[in-house]
Amino acid sequence: MIIFSGIRNNNIEALCREIGNKLSSVNYKDCISQELQDSGHFTTEKRVLAYKEYPPLASQQPLGRVLLMGGIHGDEYSATSIMFKWMDKLNQYHSGLFHWTVIPCLNPDGLLQSKAQRQNANGVDLNRNFPSKNWGVLALKYWKERTYKNPRRYPGKKPLSEAETIWFDKIIKTFNPDVIIAVHAPHQLVDFDGPLSAPKKLGTLQLRLLGTYPGSLGNYAGVDLDIPIVTIELASAGIMPSAKEISQMWVDIVRWLKKEVPKKT
Repeated sequence: MIIFSGIRNNNIEALCREIGNKLSSVNYKDCISQELQDSGHFTTEKRVLAYKEYPPLASQQPLGRVLLMGGIHGDEYSATSIMFKWMDKLNQYHSGLFHWTVIPCLNPDGLLQSKAQRQNANGVDLNRNFPSKNWGVLALKYWKERTYKNPRRYPGKKPLSEAETIWFDKIIKTFNPDVIIAVHAPHQLVDFDGPLSAPKKLGTLQLRLLGTYPGSLGNYAGVDLDIPIVTIELASAGIMPSAKEISQMWVDIVRWLKKEVPKKT
């Protein structure tokens, strides 16, 4: 069991049991050892939305605030699994250089269906549900005319219609990140939206701009809110990168943050 302040947290324990049963590279002990924090917010299927904060340290004034998120699409297994590997690195090496908030899986309902799916339990693509300025004019039009009503790309009836996007938007507004890093798969590239200079590569992943979509996080955060957003597309949704590649990507992320974040702050 997991205990915070002497109180057993059944929500986190239940989530970790499901994640451990689903992911081959993250078992129950791996998950529970992270001591994820209970947000008090829940998905449609009553799973807790969990996160972990690595706050400023007394010995170090942070260069800025970084919001790191994976698993917005439930069938991108590796995008959740790699979060636990990078949290391991933060657990060991967090020096206070940055103030981090890490969300390992924004879409646990999608991941934990009997057959994992891109969308959440309501059939909404969370990465088309953010309140970008062009949502009302373009989101449903784009879905109908450009994707031919592909259910995997359904943006919802209105922006922020889903518990997951409501909570993530709240995190953006309260945490006020200087950079957002979102992890996806399997396009094997680095995408970038917003101000600052984009990272040219992270590990073996090279910069290749994909553009934005109505309701996407890149459109909402990068364009409308002017928050730099790095989108990491891993090479495979089902196979984790090698340990060497995971480490090199992390080194490159931190190196880029050290160079660019002070320009924004």
